[in-house]
Amino acid sequence: MSTRILVVEDNKTLAKLISNKLATSLNTEVDVAYSLSEAKLFLARHKYFITLLDVNLPDAPNGEVVDYALKKGNHVIVLSANIDKDFRHKMLQKNIIDYVNKSGNNDIDYIIATIQRLKKNKAHKVLVVDDAMMFRKQMQRMLENMFFEVITVAHGEEALGMLQAKPDISLVITDYNMPVMNGFELTLEIRKTYSKDELCILALSGNEDDEISALFLKHGANDYIKKPFSKEEFSVRVNNSIEALENIQMVTNYANRDYLTGLYNRRYFFNTIGEYIEEVQESNERFAVAMVDIDNFKHINDTYGHDVGDKVIISLADILKSSTNPHDIVARFGGEEFCVVLKNINRFSAVDIYERIKHAVEEFSLAVNKKEIINFTVSIGATLYSDEEGLDETINQADMLLYKAKQAGKNQVVFQEF
Repeated sequence: MSTRILVVEDNKTLAKLISNKLATSLNTEVDVAYSLSEAKLFLARHKYFITLLDVNLPDAPNGEVVDYALKKGNHVIVLSANIDKDFRHKMLQKNIIDYVNKSGNNDIDYIIATIQRLKKNKAHKVLVVDDAMMFRKQMQRMLENMFFEVITVAHGEEALGMLQAKPDISLVITDYNMPVMNGFELTLEIRKTYSKDELCILALSGNEDDEISALFLKHGANDYIKKPFSKEEFSVRVNNSIEALENIQMVTNYANRDYLTGLYNRRYFFNTIGEYIEEVQESNERFAVAMVDIDNFKHINDTYGHDVGDKVIISLADILKSSTNPHDIVARFGGEEFCVVLKNINRFSAVDIYERIKHAVEEFSLAVNKKEIINFTVSIGATLYSDEEGLDETINQADMLLYKAKQAGKNQVVFQEF
């Protein structure tokens, strides 16, 4: 999808200020029109991510540009000096994203933050649960205008089925009063599987009982909106919920990932591999564990410096990721040492993959500067996991085999079964 933005503003000084700030902050192309007639030419020529529209133009003094842009299927943010409440309310009844009063730099900063939020929203799925078709369609229209992917269902049981089919849903918006399973019961069921750190729940109700909101929030809802609500309140609460979820996931990701390579860190590796071992115990699925270490890494650091050493580590991490399947586990244990687990594999296939990793590293060249290129190698010690020995002993065995590879001349794979 295009990230291009159209600004329609008859004040040329203001239009230039807005367009320059948007282009710099969002790193995107920005077109500027000073009238409805110019805007029509741009809209015929390009697809826009957002159109930022003034409602008082020389040839369209009453917001006609908004109707035209919406008719052509554009996403609209209104930027206006008109602070009349009735006019503002009338504009917000249209399928616009937001109505922003133009009063200074803070408003431009707000628009930039809004556009950044809308871009992020494209990565999220929202599930709407409501037995009233008209209300479902209304919420779907508002959410799609905020760039979310939207799924709608009529009651709680359907919602639970949809969550099983699409586990990557970020937000569930549920009504309270529904047949079969009401919104409160649905919230309790969802929280048996998904924590607040994994999925947001936004509850809606027109119920006058104040205890309903407290019950929802106590039993797992992230937020609660009382009907009827304004488009602005709905948008702000939805965006806030998604942003809070993203922040939690970002912190979790930092805790689980190695800062330099983006691979899993040692702590998260042991949590993940423990869960995997429990899952495969009944199926007797085999998997291989390898310790991988960069040969002569101290010499690389001493000769070229730690910045080059970091680049070597990052390069190896990239090779390990590209040489394994997404379901395998690749982690940096620290320094120049990595652990690579190949799931559901036999001895011969595992040896083949570890040998390919060794050769890929051997053939890789890293440019230190315009004149100098360095090469490096790895040693690998690997074994198949044994239930009898357990995880710690399996990793110790892989470490011992790595030591053998180093003692035997480096740049080789030593594989041995228990």
